[in-house]
Amino acid sequence: MALLFKDAFWGVDFISNTGYETISMRLNDGRRTCKDMEELLKMRASADEKYGKELVGIARKTGGLYETCTLRTSFDEMKAQIENVGNLHIQLSASLKEEVKRMEEFRERQKEQRKKFEVIVEKVQRTKVSLFKKTIDSKRSYDLRCREADEAEQTAEKTANAPTATPKQTEKMNNKSKQCREAAVEAEKQYRLNIEQLDKTRQEWESTHINTCEIFQQQEEDRLSILRNALWVHCNHLSMQSVKDDECYEAVRETLENCDIIADLNSFVELKSTGSTPPAPIEYEPYYEMNAGDNRNGSTGFVGVMKRFSNLLQSNSSIGSKNSNNEQVPQPSENPSGVYASIPVHPSGSQMSSDGYMVVYDYEAQGEDELSVSVGEVVVVLEQGEDGWWTVKRNGVTGWVPGSYLAKA
Repeated sequence: MALLFKDAFWGVDFISNTGYETISMRLNDGRRTCKDMEELLKMRASADEKYGKELVGIARKTGGLYETCTLRTSFDEMKAQIENVGNLHIQLSASLKEEVKRMEEFRERQKEQRKKFEVIVEKVQRTKVSLFKKTIDSKRSYDLRCREADEAEQTAEKTANAPTATPKQTEKMNNKSKQCREAAVEAEKQYRLNIEQLDKTRQEWESTHINTCEIFQQQEEDRLSILRNALWVHCNHLSMQSVKDDECYEAVRETLENCDIIADLNSFVELKSTGSTPPAPIEYEPYYEMNAGDNRNGSTGFVGVMKRFSNLLQSNSSIGSKNSNNEQVPQPSENPSGVYASIPVHPSGSQMSSDGYMVVYDYEAQGEDELSVSVGEVVVVLEQGEDGWWTVKRNGVTGWVPGSYLAKA
């Protein structure tokens, strides 16, 4: 059984308005609660809107462009569903903002309705308090006049019974007693009139108080119902949002179930394959064999010069040992810098000659196309190569020897 405001909010004091003030305070607290609810919805709407926009931004900025095949499909689906979730949260934000507007409109309607009754109650309350004070004053006046009349009558009676009283004094006291009584009667009339008016005002105030209690109780029921429904709807929105989010992520999971690692690897191999066999090994290529053929074909390159010069240096060391044994060996001409004669270079490339040349240094052949010679032997020069190696002939055998090891015979 529901308790009623009109049965529970009266006051003991006649001019007290405690019951109404208590109800009014309750309604003001309820209004603050409505504002708190509005603020909650606003903040949640703002949070969802910001979250949704950030998700959309994340989905659009995320790369994944370098992936291929089924994983690329799953990645693209993930980005698309993230954007969908973001848009759903933006839509939820718009719904919450609509709830805020409805809550504000409800609160303003209640405020306007309550204001009308508050004006009426306050007016009746002021009238009641004013008449109450007027009635109290009239009662005091009535009591005072009655006491004065009683005293005047008693004095008149005593005067009349006094042996020394004159007729004139008796008449005077009787007239005063009569005037006092008339004033008392008049005060009584005014007092009764004020009582009647006060009672009418009281009845009006009670009626207004009852109606106001009923309206305020109805407002309070509406407010509680609206807030309860708003919270319920808000929870439903959040639950539906969770369901929609899960549906989006379920779509991603479905694409991930179809993600085939082997297929992705095969696709990469098919698209980016660079060959099915490894490169051939690097084989050893003998320098002198390769250059011997080139030289025989008239090549004038300088390939292998450094190696042959190293051989020359080795031969020089052997010659130095022979010189230490006081063997008379013709010395090659020296240039001003103190270095043995440079390798002759002919502008025309190679030069054919059949002159005889004497070997001035021993040389041990390092390859099959070279010729071993000893100091003092005479050889015939067949070709002078620009690389410093000359083709010579000795005892019917032909081969390459360093040109700097020979001197004109």
